[in-house]
Amino acid sequence: MSSTSGNTPAGGTLSMREIMGPLVAIIIGIFMVILDGTAVNVALPKLMEEFHLTNMSLVQWTVTGYALAQAAVIPLAGWLSDRFGAKRVFLISIGLFTIGSGLCALANSVEMLVVFRVLQGLGGGVVAPIAMAFIYRLSPPDKVGQVMGMMGVPILLAPALGPVLGGWLVQNASWEWIFLLNLPIGVIGILLGLRTLPNIARQSVPGLDMLGIVLAPIAFAALVYGVSRGGTPNPVTHKPMWTDSLTITGMIVGAVALILFIIVELRRQNPLLELRVFRSGNFTKGIVVQWISQMAMFGTLFMVPLFLQQSQGYSPIKTGLLMLPQALASGLFMPLGGKLSDKFGARPLVFAGMAITTVAAILLSNISADSSDLAIMLPLAMLGAGMGLFMMPLNTHLIQSAPQNLVGRVTSLTNAAQQVVMSFAVAGLTTLMTTRMNDLIAAQKAPVKDIRPFYADAFGHTFGILVYVAIVGGLLGFMLSRPKRAASEGKDGAEGAEAHLMV
Repeated sequence: MSSTSGNTPAGGTLSMREIMGPLVAIIIGIFMVILDGTAVNVALPKLMEEFHLTNMSLVQWTVTGYALAQAAVIPLAGWLSDRFGAKRVFLISIGLFTIGSGLCALANSVEMLVVFRVLQGLGGGVVAPIAMAFIYRLSPPDKVGQVMGMMGVPILLAPALGPVLGGWLVQNASWEWIFLLNLPIGVIGILLGLRTLPNIARQSVPGLDMLGIVLAPIAFAALVYGVSRGGTPNPVTHKPMWTDSLTITGMIVGAVALILFIIVELRRQNPLLELRVFRSGNFTKGIVVQWISQMAMFGTLFMVPLFLQQSQGYSPIKTGLLMLPQALASGLFMPLGGKLSDKFGARPLVFAGMAITTVAAILLSNISADSSDLAIMLPLAMLGAGMGLFMMPLNTHLIQSAPQNLVGRVTSLTNAAQQVVMSFAVAGLTTLMTTRMNDLIAAQKAPVKDIRPFYADAFGHTFGILVYVAIVGGLLGFMLSRPKRAASEGKDGAEGAEAHLMV
């Protein structure tokens, strides 16, 4: 491990043996942050009971506040790592997240818990974009896909394992342990990072883009809030709250701030987020495919647990266990996809992965209230395999399609967009499912005694729409071409790529 200590030449890549230490340190940090995001969701009913609340609206902010804080700081990740060094910012972020976790466990009111969850989000928001840029810069040029695939395992495993762990802790221990577990993990991650992560040379960056730093958090946080609230069913009417005044305000503020942000950033010589990378058609097609895949992944992670608990009556633990095949398949296929992408590029893997995802969506669209556990687990495993096959190759494709010196800015851009896409996916699918169920119930002339079949029908209808989304993603994936830099040796053509983008 000593070979990867702080004196490693800046910007130099490491061998596969040397990169294992930094890779483990980064995986620990990113796994902890992502796992916590989904583990808290299953604890919300327990938190209502603990803090003597009668409705979900206030306790829901423990999830919403966390997501908004992440959306606000992600755009800053690239600038921070360029200015202060990726190692320093990564370790400080993990430390802030760990401190926030300890404070969450000590919270004696829901208001305090929301504040400390925001602190967690501020720390955790920059971890993923910095981790991706960090590992890409250290990877051997001919092994980039393989290494990124190894790092991608926790990205897909953690969201599926979160409900299992959270459900078990809530039922067998207490909700505080969801946060207390982060303390030893965070300390280990920081100590390992101090020992193994090399110091990558800081980029020469100008002063902070003040307009960008004001507009970006407002734009992304307001859009995430507005879309998330819009897709939430009204507790009285059970209809999505798209016409709610707070939803409309959030959407308008977010849209206006985003338009102003785009105008400002395109006029900056050194913007906070490098939007001119969209001039690369290869990058643009790739990120659209990424958005489509994220809709399918996050939509599944949201809808399937809801279906299993509302329609099948399963406990949080059993629901989490039924989701495990998706996580395990992702973990198996992620390294395989990364290794294959080094030889064949992203296009065949995206096309094959999207084809598997499409078949899985078709199977899920035919799920009914009396479907067996196997009938649910099989398509979930297929979905995990499809996602694992192409997700990190697609991320690598996006990074390789951008100038080398903008890698940190590109990962910030893709992760910031992911927060909005995730919110759109959950909100949009919630609206489709809720509308379908209300229509089915309204069509019944007699009073409805058992709504489980309606849940199943609405679930199948919504996944039927995801089938067409996946087909579009597969067709776009087939149109991808291998970045010239990756095809030739990879990282030496950055200056030419940058010149092309800046024309």
